[in-house]
Amino acid sequence: MSGPAILQVENLAKRFGGIVATDDLSLEIAAGELHAVIGPNGAGKTTLIAQLSGQLTPDSGRIHFSGADITTLPMYRRSRLGLARSFQITSLFLDLSVLDNVALAVQAHAGHSFRFWRDARREPALRDPARAVLVRAGLSERADQPASALSHGEHRQLELAMALASAPRMLLLDEPMAGLGPEESSAMVTMLRALKGKVTILLVEHDMEAVFALADRITVLVYGRVIASGTPDDIRANAAVREAYLGESEGAHV
Repeated sequence: MSGPAILQVENLAKRFGGIVATDDLSLEIAAGELHAVIGPNGAGKTTLIAQLSGQLTPDSGRIHFSGADITTLPMYRRSRLGLARSFQITSLFLDLSVLDNVALAVQAHAGHSFRFWRDARREPALRDPARAVLVRAGLSERADQPASALSHGEHRQLELAMALASAPRMLLLDEPMAGLGPEESSAMVTMLRALKGKVTILLVEHDMEAVFALADRITVLVYGRVIASGTPDDIRANAAVREAYLGESEGAHV
């Protein structure tokens, strides 16, 4: 890693009956890096993100974020420390405008004591940051349109904008390219590339073209265990990755 670790995961384990979802998993992510986690279905990627975000409590092991032990902290306290999970939102406020959706996220993070949505709609302290976030998410031209008018890919961008509204130090992204067409995927890659270095990102993604285009480092999971971690070039050249995850011979290209 090129900088100090903002996230340290030590010997994390999570079991569901006889299924081992994460198995003695250790991981470090440097501040400012985009770190991808890849692996076949059932490798434990989403379970890892669920434990990092506080949705699940590990059976054993420790999680440190920005020097604090967050292993047993609830999700809202992790959010206050600057850890945000995107694409966890199951429904947007489709009848409200794109700007209104983000302004609500700004309000929730800021803890303003506004009692009515009407107040939030008129409050520059909420609207101005929301507009700035929409610029970062590539949705500024859609700000005044209802969220229901957005495409599936733009819904993903809006969910990311709402996560960015909390001014996170680190984003946990679980398959942001899932279900996107080629143009939408390209737009998402462009947006994530623009965020690199400005916010630490842990990216779980099946789109290998996007992973290798974006990641500073990549960790490969198989059956809940780390089998390799390194730069994209390291991962491309790793025979264990080819054998266990990519299913390719040593002469194939990743």
